[in-house]
Amino acid sequence: MSAPVRGRSTRARPANRRPKSAEYRARRRVVLRRRLVALLTLVSVIASVYCVFFTPLLGVSQVQVRGNSVLTEEEVRDIAAIEPGSPLVRLDLQGIHDRVATIPRVAAVEVERQLPGTVRLLLTERSPVGSVKMPDGFHLVDSTGKDYAIVPVAAPGVPELVLTLPSSSDPATRAVVGVLNELPEKLRPEVVSVSATTGADVRLTLTGDRVVKWGSSELTPRKAAVLLVLLSRQGTTYDVSSPDLATVS
Repeated sequence: MSAPVRGRSTRARPANRRPKSAEYRARRRVVLRRRLVALLTLVSVIASVYCVFFTPLLGVSQVQVRGNSVLTEEEVRDIAAIEPGSPLVRLDLQGIHDRVATIPRVAAVEVERQLPGTVRLLLTERSPVGSVKMPDGFHLVDSTGKDYAIVPVAAPGVPELVLTLPSSSDPATRAVVGVLNELPEKLRPEVVSVSATTGADVRLTLTGDRVVKWGSSELTPRKAAVLLVLLSRQGTTYDVSSPDLATVS
């Protein structure tokens, strides 16, 4: 009896095992490379954020003050209270603005950041429309009626204001500055002083001791136009409080 013949396996050995393995390794290298790039990018971003927000690399190195004429740069910097080396991007710009805005002479302020380490303060200082003589000196009043500074002598080039208590909330002050704000340029050099006790009894004293009864600040352009015509007549008192019924005496 002959021995049984062992059958041969019909399974074929994979001929492409090596190529597949090479392809797999290639794909894996690509994936690993991408992960490495992503990791390095993340580390770079974290490092950049840390440097910007938590180190003095982009810290404040200088504070520039622009627009000041009476105020000194040191006065403004002291009030702004910006700590040297503070991270520029973490500065409280609104807080800086609000502190500088408390300076009485400052009418407006803008705060700007400039890389790598500059803070710029752009100021608009108040300008007087007149000065009020008080026991402690001459109080400067701006176009809003704000009493913002005291100086030893009257401000040049602007009239004296005769007011009991200059304030932007005082009706007499508001009436006086309301008239001055709308006076035509041709009249301004003629005005020596302006007085009022209420919001309706503004009185101008012109050169040559001429007096103008103005009344309220309403219709100021109309009153000014009428006054320019009346000033061609001889007189000491000009009443334009009712511009359609103006008189000269």
